[in-house]
Amino acid sequence: MPSLKPKGRVACIGTGVIGGGWAAHFLARGYEVIAWDPGADAEAALRRLIELAWPALEELGLDAAASPTRVSFAASLEEAVEAVDFVQESGPERLDLKQRLLAKLAAATAADVVIGSSTSGFSMTEMARLAGDASRLVVGHPFNPPYLIPLVEVVGGERSAPWAVDRACAFYEAAGKSVIRMERELPGFIGNRLQDAVWREALHMVAAGEATVEQIDQAIMDGPGLRWALMGPCLTFHLAGGEGGMAHMLDHFGPSLKEPWTRLEAPELTPALRDAMVEGCEREAAGRSIGDLVRERDRGLIAILKARQALAPDAAPGVEAVQD
Repeated sequence: MPSLKPKGRVACIGTGVIGGGWAAHFLARGYEVIAWDPGADAEAALRRLIELAWPALEELGLDAAASPTRVSFAASLEEAVEAVDFVQESGPERLDLKQRLLAKLAAATAADVVIGSSTSGFSMTEMARLAGDASRLVVGHPFNPPYLIPLVEVVGGERSAPWAVDRACAFYEAAGKSVIRMERELPGFIGNRLQDAVWREALHMVAAGEATVEQIDQAIMDGPGLRWALMGPCLTFHLAGGEGGMAHMLDHFGPSLKEPWTRLEAPELTPALRDAMVEGCEREAAGRSIGDLVRERDRGLIAILKARQALAPDAAPGVEAVQD
């Protein structure tokens, strides 16, 4: 296969929060972006999202070729992918829609163009069922916002070619992402499964009146979340074992795994529980708009990312200043 271009053209298919975030990331990294979305106000919404994200991206450091003006909106899906080097699909999270969309993308793209899907839970095997050629279809699962959170999880389906998975990993790494190459398909991938375990327990606690929305967020922000940003849960527990490390931690605390500390089955999402979660978030927001919260979140993420880089320059993908 031809080698990847250092900076090329990327098609962003679907330009909502995730697809628009991908577009902002690629623009900041010096790529040209061709976008397409069937929504009536999609182009204006995308440009507003890029405008909102750009100050954070400027603070992190832009590629010499970076410009928010290097995005264009195509009139059709086929026009968007006509001469691109990579496709990032970020359509709505509906299996039937993903199947039709990926089949169209596979038929419309050149034989050496890989198509990465931003799905948050579907397997590529099931999403690719309608595609005539599924060899170039892979999952490229990001985390929101894609223009700041470095992680992307990559995995192919039963019909994905190994070279396509290799190329997707190489492309994302060249674009400044922290890449996990998964060796097998797993519902929800890795990050979402871990995140979902915390989320389900949070819903149980609110539903049972054991904790408020505000207390749950404070517990993570001011507790384990700070450590996880640096070492993750496994290495954090390794340190909890002192000189004996993880072995001592498991030997000492292992019996507590049988304690009823968590309930991984999701509680029923009753109207009362839904309202409690919505009202709790409204109290936490305290009048701040979504735009206000996005800017606040981005400032915090930048500070954490920069702190990580200062501690270990080689261990913070997506943060280092881009070289000309």
